[in-house]
Amino acid sequence: MNDQVVLVDTQDNPIGIGDKLLTHIQGRLHRALSVVIFNSNGEILLQQRAFTKYHSAGLWTNTCCSHPMPNELTLVAAQRRLMEEMGISCDLVLADKFIYKTDLDDDLTEHELDYVFFGHTDSKPKPNPDEVCNWRYISPKKLAMELKQHPKTFTSWFHIMCEKEIVKLS
Repeated sequence: MNDQVVLVDTQDNPIGIGDKLLTHIQGRLHRALSVVIFNSNGEILLQQRAFTKYHSAGLWTNTCCSHPMPNELTLVAAQRRLMEEMGISCDLVLADKFIYKTDLDDDLTEHELDYVFFGHTDSKPKPNPDEVCNWRYISPKKLAMELKQHPKTFTSWFHIMCEKEIVKLS
């Protein structure tokens, strides 16, 4: 488990290294990454976070979420974590980045500068059970309906990505 995160200011300048759990307790701004994979049908690959995760356990979210290690390029971290979490390797491109802050369960706060990468592949995932308990492809239209009908089954950052139209649902 990556126990350290890169603390940043609002301009993404590194200002230090923080313990991952303590950073989430204190709600400090840190660098993060999200990967969204699409198949050739335009469907989005979702993962259900393992029930053993220390926050947002069991919730559905984008294909892969994590933090780059200190001195690791964010794209390299995204490729590494996509393989570690989902057993997938494909080209990734930076789609957007945004800052958000949201309260999580267990008195934790997610305050991240999130780099969002997109990729395309029809490869079948081979998820790591320590990270992922389930996965599925879903059409953007059906995903939009599920986000409205069952909002509490999805992570807060995935809602934000969809609300900001980084992940287009129409």
